[in-house]
Amino acid sequence: MSHLPVNVQRPNSLSVPSAAEPGLWTSQGDAEVKLRIEDSGLAAEPPLTVNQMFTRAVERFGNYTALGWKEGDQQKTLTYKEYYQACRTAAKSFLKLGLQRYHGVGILGFNSAEWFIADIGAILAGGFAVGIYTTNSPETCQYVVENCKANIIVVENHKQLQKILQFEDKLPHLKAIVQYKDALKEKRPNLYTWAEFMELGRDEPDAPLDAIISSQKPNQCCTLIYTSGTTGLSKGVMLSHDNLTWTALSTGHHVRLTDADQAQEVVVSYLPLSHIAAQMVDIWVTMRVGGATYFAQPDALKGTLVNTLKEVRPTAFMGVPRVWEKMQESMKSVGAKSSTVRRKVAAWAKDVGLHTNLTKMNQNGAGRTPISYHIAKKLVFKKVRKALGLDRCYRCYTGAAPITKDTLEFFLSLDIPLYELYGMSESTGPHTISLPDAFRLTSCGVELPGCKTKLHKPDKEGNGEICFWGRHVFMGYLNMPENTEQALDAEGWLHSGDLGFYISGIGIDFLFHLLKHGLRLLIITAGGENVPPVPIEDKVKEAVPLISNAMLIGDKRKFLSMLLTVKCQVNPDSGEPQDELSADAVEFCRKLGSNATRVSDIAGGRDRAINAAIQEGINRVNENATSNAQRIQKWIVLDRDFSIGGGELGPTMKLKRPVVVKMYKEQIENFYKELPTPTTPDNPLPPK
Repeated sequence: MSHLPVNVQRPNSLSVPSAAEPGLWTSQGDAEVKLRIEDSGLAAEPPLTVNQMFTRAVERFGNYTALGWKEGDQQKTLTYKEYYQACRTAAKSFLKLGLQRYHGVGILGFNSAEWFIADIGAILAGGFAVGIYTTNSPETCQYVVENCKANIIVVENHKQLQKILQFEDKLPHLKAIVQYKDALKEKRPNLYTWAEFMELGRDEPDAPLDAIISSQKPNQCCTLIYTSGTTGLSKGVMLSHDNLTWTALSTGHHVRLTDADQAQEVVVSYLPLSHIAAQMVDIWVTMRVGGATYFAQPDALKGTLVNTLKEVRPTAFMGVPRVWEKMQESMKSVGAKSSTVRRKVAAWAKDVGLHTNLTKMNQNGAGRTPISYHIAKKLVFKKVRKALGLDRCYRCYTGAAPITKDTLEFFLSLDIPLYELYGMSESTGPHTISLPDAFRLTSCGVELPGCKTKLHKPDKEGNGEICFWGRHVFMGYLNMPENTEQALDAEGWLHSGDLGFYISGIGIDFLFHLLKHGLRLLIITAGGENVPPVPIEDKVKEAVPLISNAMLIGDKRKFLSMLLTVKCQVNPDSGEPQDELSADAVEFCRKLGSNATRVSDIAGGRDRAINAAIQEGINRVNENATSNAQRIQKWIVLDRDFSIGGGELGPTMKLKRPVVVKMYKEQIENFYKELPTPTTPDNPLPPK
């Protein structure tokens, strides 16, 4: 059995490996690690560099389509041979521009062939491929670029270029910028179009590049994934060649992808490539099996994704919960406009679909299907799949954020099971994935072959911290030895910070995870963006001195909202918050021209002047947000402050987030109904 629920003390942190022999971790970009190779099974497979995996794909699938995209109405493609040659040319160009070994190439833009070629070109040239979120503020971009000592930055367009130009003179390592889309609006020294960049390496000799490639080892770093920590400071997750190539092998094997010479797999690339999930699916797993990756339009998530899906008809598709929710909302609104007969047929088919699939699920994919299911499939399910562009897609995945049971059941009733996957940047993406014959609603499935799980210090309900072991476990955080030691224990287990538990099925143990219960304090929005709540909450309290407690909401949600309480008098005996405002709160109100003396004068948006002041403070916090996804869209002032007696605070005054979410469920749900946002004094949230 591959998981080990144990109740032992966490071992002390890993000891620093000696210089002679690599240890399981490092925080140095130029160091090597000991690979976790096992004696048998998939974990015993010989390690490969990215170049070795790519050249094998070219040998087997050279003339197959590797990448496809649209330019206007024209469909363009690259075969595996052309793709590899383009990556080699880009690598030579990077070297000519002065890319040094173990220095970064920052890539800032929407998914495209150029993004992939820059990424792999950087790796072949001995640098680090570093994706940067397009939603990042200039300050966050600067932090990433400085942290990885980037020599070259590749940007999509003028908008992204402007971010870099704001701090270009503060980057001693930066040697060149390349813009891969649109004409340059201005000529600057060391700024190149994509065509000019590729021309630099076109006639360069092979020998210098080949020497660098042959010196690379599978246990060396080649990619950095910048992840958000609870402190708000991004950490550079160092992934080795083996992390990428072995995880691609294990994932493809686990989900039973077919090699292109049997039947080519097709995927659509649209999720941010700075996120490990998109990189693993779109670049590495697909390459391993000779699949084709087609690029969506930059406005994919604003509505054009379904058009691309219908044109490409992928065989596997990864959606974050927000994508599945949008599809659900769209289908519900179309269904509501249908004729009575059609609505009745659809309702009947969905009942049949849900019943049939739940029965199948409980029998691990076995069992006979009733005739009614085959009729429903012909009348409804096939048409729904075709309308979504999923008629060839029997591997639909959801991950990067938790998904609601309602959305899972909706798609299951339409004969579209959504297979959940779970992992983290530090595990090179996936650790567990659900399968057709290993599937339970809200479970994140079973481990990849060659990986192990243990639950650290499980409680009496069996909930423990999920820990990972395998060749997918990262090398360490770049230049952050303390953080690395916190993530990995002395035996080399990766501690996720997530709570989880097991439920046994027929011969299978399914992992369920309960995120955000204090272990890993990150909000994961429906769009898959990781948001550390504490820094944002602290900034709101700083911006509006009236605020006593602020709690950010946004897990599995489309946007962020916030529960606020104001400073009030406290009963000295019981510690209970009173309705009377504290003296400094009253003073704050007077300065704003408000006569409020009680919490009840302010709560729920009752005082226009206070409302406007809070909104102004939140606007200031939003202006400095790391990305658009980290902006607060809605908020409400609650009727009473949090307290230990009230249950919202623990004995050390620590916010008990799950308790607050339950207590204020109604207010939270109201944020996500179509209610007005209190953006002006004239438009307050109605008092509760």
